[in-house]
Order: sequence, then structure tokens, then C-alpha cells
Amino acid sequence: MSDIKFRVAICGGGVGGLTLALTLSKYPDIVVDVYESTANYSDIGAGVGIWPRAFKVLRKLGHDVERDLLRAAGHKWTEEFVPAINYRKSDQPKGEQIFQLMTKGDLMRFHRSDFHHVLLSHISPSCKVHYGKRLVTYTQPLPSSRGNSPVTLSFTDGSTATCDILVGADGVRSSVRACMMREMAAGSSEARAKAILSCIEPVWSGATAYRTLICAEKLRARDPNHRALKEPTQFFLVYPISLGKYINFAGFALRPELVRTAYQDDADATRPAFNGSWVAELSAAQVAQPFEGFEEETKPLLECVDRGTLWGVHTVKHLPAHNFGRVAILGDAAHAMMPFQGSGAGQGIEDAYLLATVLGHKSTTLATVTHALSVYDKVRRPFSAGVAERSRRNGQLCALQEDVGLKELGEVITKNWEWAWLSELDGAVEEATQMLEGGGTARPLL
Repeated sequence: MSDIKFRVAICGGGVGGLTLALTLSKYPDIVVDVYESTANYSDIGAGVGIWPRAFKVLRKLGHDVERDLLRAAGHKWTEEFVPAINYRKSDQPKGEQIFQLMTKGDLMRFHRSDFHHVLLSHISPSCKVHYGKRLVTYTQPLPSSRGNSPVTLSFTDGSTATCDILVGADGVRSSVRACMMREMAAGSSEARAKAILSCIEPVWSGATAYRTLICAEKLRARDPNHRALKEPTQFFLVYPISLGKYINFAGFALRPELVRTAYQDDADATRPAFNGSWVAELSAAQVAQPFEGFEEETKPLLECVDRGTLWGVHTVKHLPAHNFGRVAILGDAAHAMMPFQGSGAGQGIEDAYLLATVLGHKSTTLATVTHALSVYDKVRRPFSAGVAERSRRNGQLCALQEDVGLKELGEVITKNWEWAWLSELDGAVEEATQMLEGGGTARPLL
């Protein structure tokens, strides 16, 4: 075991957690354990979209990974400008075409379970995945302490485990974030401690989502040429996944005054909690009810709904840091955002790749890992915060809640979104590497 640099525990085996595990498995001197709260990876889940910027990160994980992801998505890789999303004003009997979003490269659309299974199939056998392990809390050595004492993990089933570095990829209700915020608050001034502790609980964004998967064959029988069988359309958002077997459906309702203040520091003091369960089962009639009176093209879709779920869209406030000691968080645990740029999964992928890069760097050892995690935080946190703000604004634009005319809407949405296909993570990776090697300072990249 003398050739092992350190042991990394990842709590959460979703998009970000599995991307981190797969990327770290490229470093033979890092031992990885993934602790997943569910009993197994099932086929339950909705669609997930990956924009070209994030998909370029996945391409770095190897030709075989890229090949299998492209097969699962049913796409070919391109860097040409292509039609991505068709925007229509549908909340009226006669629909109105607004514009078609053109992007440099396709939006890669997956069933979430398909995406998980591809990554799992490529993770090194040296990386162990433990199921049914939901973290309750952890304890780590004080940052000021010397020695190599481990981080201790405690799970709901009563079991414990140890690691050298803990990464929380455990979603919007992250136990790792909660424990980390309490650690940060300890010893802080009363005002700062209060601000830090307010980041533990997610806040309701003011948005609710009606989500379901529609059987494509059922829709095709009613309307063989329906545009949802071929292309994404927003708002609501529908697009084909699983090689055309299903149509992902997500319809939204927004409370403008809450959406505008979703990330304010004092948001938790004044905004109401979501009334009811965050995720509730709906009948077909309940899914369709908010969209009565929409244009004719929506009716075949809604007639094919068997059942669905209502989601209260919750977000995580902008955090003071994404790391503390030998612990870091990524993805929704660090910056759960509104879904209106389809970028939550992509940000988790970017977090994971950059975090793996700093952990795998030759200068990173158990003695220097706290510095490496601070580099990750300084480079990634400003960027992900910027994406969260842009996603919030996109929701308002799509719901026509900003003072922008229909003729100008396409240009404004495109400009607000083009980072997702016109920029790359490479600059952030280079900057982080320079900081690890003693030069450069982090700056916002968005």
C-alpha cells in the first residue's frame, strides 16, 4: 500500500459523482470508494441534457467512453452550428413560432439511467461502489492538526467508513454540505456564522415542474409527425431520449417575485417554503391541467401522459466556499440551480473533472491536499455561480417575465446561453494547474 497517495470517498453516485470516480480511476495511486444512497441503479429517472462544453469534458475520458455515450444518445459528434431548441409561444389556441436556438454542436440528450450505466461500465475495478449508503455525518481532523488521521463517515444503516479525502456529490439536500457549513461556522463571528448556517437548507426557487416520460410509440400512433418526436421544444420543454423510445416532458410554473430573489443572501428570511412534498405523484389529468388552453400541438402530448410528478424546484444559495479542510462538494450539493439552461448536470461534470485534475496533480499529497481543494474552489465557484444566475434569468425570459419583445427574445436568450457551446473548461484546467505549481490567481471565467 506504500504506493497509494490517498483514499477518496465520494458520497453520491449521480452524474457528478460517477464522473469524478471515472476520472480519478485514471490515477493508479488514488483509491476511490463511491457511497450511493440507493440500493441499485434503476431505470427510474428523467432526461438529462449535456451541452457541448460539458460533453467535451466527457470526451477527455477516453474514446470508448465517448463512443458509448454517443450510442446511448443516438447522436454523432459535431462542432457545426445546428438547430437545438425550437421556441414557441404555446399558451394560446393558435401557437406562435418565436425562434430556433442554434448552437455550435448538439445538445446530447440521455435517459439519466443510460448515462449512469455508461459511466459505471468504464470505471476501473479498483474503484468500489457501495450501495444503500446514505451519509448522516462525518468527522475530520482539525485543519490545524498534524498527522494523517482519517476522515470518518457515518451512514444511516449504522455502519462507518474512513477515507483521506471526502467529496460530497450527494445532491441538493447534501449531508456533506450541511456538516461542512457547520464546521465553517464554528469559530466565526455571530453574523458570519448565521450567514454560513443559512446555506445548509435549500430554498424554494419559486418554480415548480410537471415532469413525466411519454411513450414515443403512443405519441406516434396519435400524431406520426409531431415535432416532439424529432426536436426539443420549450416552454414547456419536450425532447426525445433513449434512442427515441421516450419523450422527456417538463412543464413549468413560476412565481416571478421568488425566482428573482432565489440566490439573495437573505432569501431564506423572507421567502415561503414550498407547500407540500418536494416531489409528489400526479395523475395524467393533474399533469395536463396547467396546460389547458394551450395550442393544438400540445394536446397529443398531454393525451399520451400516463402519470407524472410535481417537483418543487429548490436551489442552493451561493456558498462561502466549496471546500473545508479535506472535504469538498460538487454538483447540486454545491450549487443546485434552476433547470432553465439545462446545465446542472454539465456543471457537475465540470466540477468533477477539475477536482480530479487537482487531486491527481503530482504536487498534491495528503499534506498539501487542502491547498489543492482551495484551488478547485477558487476556480470553479465563481463560474458555477454565474451559470446559476444565467439559468435563473433564462427561466424568466422563457416565461416572458422580462421586458423583452418577442422579436428580441431569441437574441437575448442566445447571448445569455452561448457560453455553453462557445467556451471550454480547458482554460480553467490550465489556470488551476498554474496555481498548483505556484503561479496565477483565479478569476471568474463567465
